[in-house]
Amino acid sequence: MKDILVVAKLKEGKFDKFMGFMQSEEGMNERRKIADLTKTLGTVSPDKNAVMFKIVVHDENALNSFLDGSNSVSKPIFDEVLVSYEIFELNKV
Repeated sequence: MKDILVVAKLKEGKFDKFMGFMQSEEGMNERRKIADLTKTLGTVSPDKNAVMFKIVVHDENALNSFLDGSNSVSKPIFDEVLVSYEIFELNKV
């Protein structure tokens, strides 16, 4: 298990569509394959054009697939709502 920070930039006006997917049963099922959802922390920028999630990942390959478009479930929605994303590995100091 690794602590990961994901920062995503969203297309203008697509925050509600993004969150609708992330909170849907379909989105939740895909997210469960990646991380422990009970330990996920999220935030959104004031203009709702960026989101940030700290997640505890148990399958990094699934995370990459979820974000990069190779996951058939997330691809259609992310093609519509995402501008870009960055992944950071977090280490305690």
